[in-house]
Amino acid sequence: MKKRPLILLSNDDGFRAPGIQFLIDVLRPLGDLVVVAPQSGRSGMSAALTVVTPLDLVIVSKEKGLSIYRSNGTPVDCVKLALNQLFEDRKPDVFFSGINHGSNVSVAIHYSGTLGAVIEASLNGVPAVGFSLDDHSINADFGPSCLYIKQIAKQVLEHGLPEGHCLNVNIPAIPVLKGVKICRQARGRWVEEFDKREHPNGGFYYWLTGNFRDDEPLSQDTDMYALNEGYVSIVPSKIDMTSYSLKETMKDWNFNIK
Repeated sequence: MKKRPLILLSNDDGFRAPGIQFLIDVLRPLGDLVVVAPQSGRSGMSAALTVVTPLDLVIVSKEKGLSIYRSNGTPVDCVKLALNQLFEDRKPDVFFSGINHGSNVSVAIHYSGTLGAVIEASLNGVPAVGFSLDDHSINADFGPSCLYIKQIAKQVLEHGLPEGHCLNVNIPAIPVLKGVKICRQARGRWVEEFDKREHPNGGFYYWLTGNFRDDEPLSQDTDMYALNEGYVSIVPSKIDMTSYSLKETMKDWNFNIK
């Protein structure tokens, strides 16, 4: 008898977040789920790990086909703990992160805790996908994404992903989605500002603010464009950040030291 797929889940919004609760409901028919997520929000943590504070791993609930754990660590800590402590006999067949409250398009992959967890799973040889909804509200409506998430999950379970590759999926927050587009990462960046305020005890403190700047709004093959047009965007991403074209160019550089 064929074993049900073993699926690991995490996020950066915390184990109680509506996004991961919705993801659990969507994926339960597809396999046995193990959830290891932060005990509270850890957005913007990227690949951060905890190195000076002891970590915990606390069972929240356990039933047939679903075990939920929380940890005081970052999203990457959660993935590392899970793979090291909970999967001694069998590695997960796939890893899913999210559903994040807020999009993770373009360069957000470098900042996002949601995608940090995805990259960590991929580094450990587990096919990994990050899901994000373009709505930061705690009351965001994840319903329209259900069939798309389930179909993407089925495809990854069936086909797998090449070693060192992962998927970054972003979903518009609209009632009717137009479909799926396989995209490239948009070129842009966050234009950051800091709101400087005077501290009542003296000195100043700063709140990070700012907006994302799309540097190619007319390019129709990017994740940003697809999201704005009402499509689910999927960006195939890879761990190897080597610029092979620059590597070739640098062969002509002169490094002779006299």
